[in-house]
Amino acid sequence: MERKFPNLCKPLQVGMVTFRNRMWSAPMGGTDITKDGCIGPMSTKFYEYRSKGGAGAVTVSECMVHPETDGSHAYHIDLAVPGNLASHTMTADAIKRHGGIPSLELSHSGQFAGTYMTDKKKQKEMVQYGVSPSVRADGMEIRPLTKEQIDDIVRAYGEVAGNAKRAGYEMLMVHGGHGWLVNQFLSPLFNKREDEYGGSLENRTRFAKEVLTSVRNAVGPGFPIEFRMSGAEFCEGGYDLEEGVRIAQEIEPYCDIIHVSAGTYQKTFGITHPSSFEDHGRNVFLAAEIKKHVSKPVATIGGLTDPAMMEEIIASGKADICYMGRQLLADPYFPRKVYEGRDEEIKHCLRCFVCMAERAATSTRRCCINPVIGRESDGMEITPALQKKKVLVVGAGPGGTEAALTAAKRGHEVILCDENDEVGGILKSERALPFKYEMYQLGVTQEILCRKAGVDIRLNTKVTPEYAKSLNVDAIIIAVGSEPLVPPIPGLRDGKNVVIVNNYYKEKDKVADEVVVFGGGLAGCEAAVHLGMEGKKVHLVEMRDVLAPDANVRHRPLLLKEIDKYVTVHTGYKGLEVTEDGIICEDKNGEKQLVPGKTVICALGQRARSKAAEELLDCAPWTIRIGDCNRASTITNAVYQGYHAALDL
Repeated sequence: MERKFPNLCKPLQVGMVTFRNRMWSAPMGGTDITKDGCIGPMSTKFYEYRSKGGAGAVTVSECMVHPETDGSHAYHIDLAVPGNLASHTMTADAIKRHGGIPSLELSHSGQFAGTYMTDKKKQKEMVQYGVSPSVRADGMEIRPLTKEQIDDIVRAYGEVAGNAKRAGYEMLMVHGGHGWLVNQFLSPLFNKREDEYGGSLENRTRFAKEVLTSVRNAVGPGFPIEFRMSGAEFCEGGYDLEEGVRIAQEIEPYCDIIHVSAGTYQKTFGITHPSSFEDHGRNVFLAAEIKKHVSKPVATIGGLTDPAMMEEIIASGKADICYMGRQLLADPYFPRKVYEGRDEEIKHCLRCFVCMAERAATSTRRCCINPVIGRESDGMEITPALQKKKVLVVGAGPGGTEAALTAAKRGHEVILCDENDEVGGILKSERALPFKYEMYQLGVTQEILCRKAGVDIRLNTKVTPEYAKSLNVDAIIIAVGSEPLVPPIPGLRDGKNVVIVNNYYKEKDKVADEVVVFGGGLAGCEAAVHLGMEGKKVHLVEMRDVLAPDANVRHRPLLLKEIDKYVTVHTGYKGLEVTEDGIICEDKNGEKQLVPGKTVICALGQRARSKAAEELLDCAPWTIRIGDCNRASTITNAVYQGYHAALDL
C-alpha cells in the first residue's frame, strides 16, 4: 500500500530498538501520582491511550531521580516503596501491548523543585537546591549543590535508569532542557559556579555527560538514551542557537537521540509550548540547525498538529522524529489516522491551554475537545447501545456535534438539525482570526466525522415543537447554544457602524481602520488583538478593572502580552452611547470620555438561549439540555456534556 505520508510512517531503528513510525508522544505528566511517587492506575490508562492510537514511542513524565534534593510531586522509582516498581511495570506493559515503545523521562527540577505542587505551603517548606546561590522570583532562597550532592545525584540517575529498564521501559529520556537541573548547569543564565562545573562550555556540560554516562553504565549498550535539550533559551542571559549547537555536539557521544525543544522555565512558556499566537512548528528551525552538525537522530517538537507539515520536516531532513504533546491529547489516534490516510478525520489541537491550566489547578488533565483524556479508566469509552433509539440533536455547535457523533457510534439513529446553513455553531465565527482557525476547523472535522458515522444532518432546519414531535424520536439532546448579549445602549443595536463579534467573519469589509472593541472579556480581547495585528488602530473598552477574566491561567498572560503590543486599553469605562465617532463612556471619576473609532465591535458576552431550549423539553420521552443553552460557558463544557448525554441514552 502506498502511504500518503511515507516518511512519517517509516520505522526507525535506534540501538537494538525498532520504532514503528516517526510520530512520538512527548513527555506529559500523569493524572494520579501517589504521595509515594507511584503511578496510579488512571495514569497507566492515560499513557496507554497514546500507544493504542499508534504513537511510535510514549514517554512517561516525569521521574525525579533524587528525592533528597528534589521533593517535587512527581514519579519516583523507589524499590523501598511497595508497589512502586510494579506501577511502572504495569505502565510499561500497557504501552508495549499496543506496539508503542515505553520511555521514561528522568529528571531533576533543581531550583524549581516543587513549583507545581498544589500544596504551596509544603513547597515553601522545602529546601531548594540549584547550581548556584540565588533567590528565585518568588523569594525562595536557592542553595548551591555541593560536590558530594552532585556525585550522589549522578549515581541516582544510574540507579533509577537500571530500575526503569527492569520495569520494562525500552528507552530513557534525560531531561536537559526547560530550566530543570541539567539545563541549569548548561545555561549561563543559572550557572555562576567557579569550580569544574562552571565557566567554560566544557565545564557546563560536565554534569550532563556524567549523568548520561551513569545512565549508560546502568542500561548497557544498544539501549536507546535520548537527551532532551533546549536548542536556544530565548531570554536575556540564556544561551542562543549557536551555543545550542555546541552543546549538542558535546553531548552527542553520550546519547542516541538528541531531542531539541526550546526555552527555559516560565520565562518562555508560550515558546516552549507554542501558543496560538505563534506559528505551528515555530521551534523546528532549532532542530534543523542542530541536525546539520550531529550524526545522531534528531527529534523536534512544538505546536506540531499538521501531518503534511510533519511529513515535510522528515522528508527534507530537518529532523528524524516529530514529537507531539497537546495534539495527542486532542486526538490520541492521530498517528493511526495518518498511517491509514484518514488525515481529514484528525481533530487538531486548539492550543487553548485547557490541558495545562487544569494541570496547574488540580493536578489532573482535561482537554477542550477530548472528554476522555485523564478519565480513561472511568468507563467512558463508547460502547454499542443495548437498545437502539431514534435520537434528535438540536444544534450543530461543538456540543451538539459531539453528542450526535457519539450517539451514532453507539448505533443509534441520529438526526442533527441546525437552523443555519453550516455546521459549527459559535465555532464558525473563529475562521476570521488566524490564531483561532483551529476552532473553526473543529466544526468542519466534526461534520466529516458525523457524516461518516451515519448522522442525518439537516441544515437550514429550525426545530419547532411541532417539527420535533413529528419526528417521533425517543430522545432529544438540546444544544441550541447561546446568542450575543447586546444591551439597550443607544446606538448599539441599530448603529450602522456596529458589528457583533460573532458576525465579524461575515462583515469584515465593514470594519474601518480605527476600531473600538466594546467588551474586554476573552472574545473581545482576542478580536482586539487580531484587528491590531491587521494594522488597525484599536481601542478596547471594559467596565471592569481587569481584562479577560474568563481566560484560563495559561492563556491569559500570553493574551495580555499581545494586548500590550496592539491595543489601547480603557478599563473602568462604562459605555453610555455608540456614535458614528466611537463610544461615549463614563470613566472612574464620572467624567464623560469619547473613545474614538469609526467601527464598534460589540463583544459584551453571550447569554443562554433558554427559551428556545425550554420549548422542546416535552417533545420526546427523554430530553436533555447541554452546553450554552444551560449557561453560556466554554467549548470544553459543551463537548463534555454532549459526549455524556449520548453515553447516557
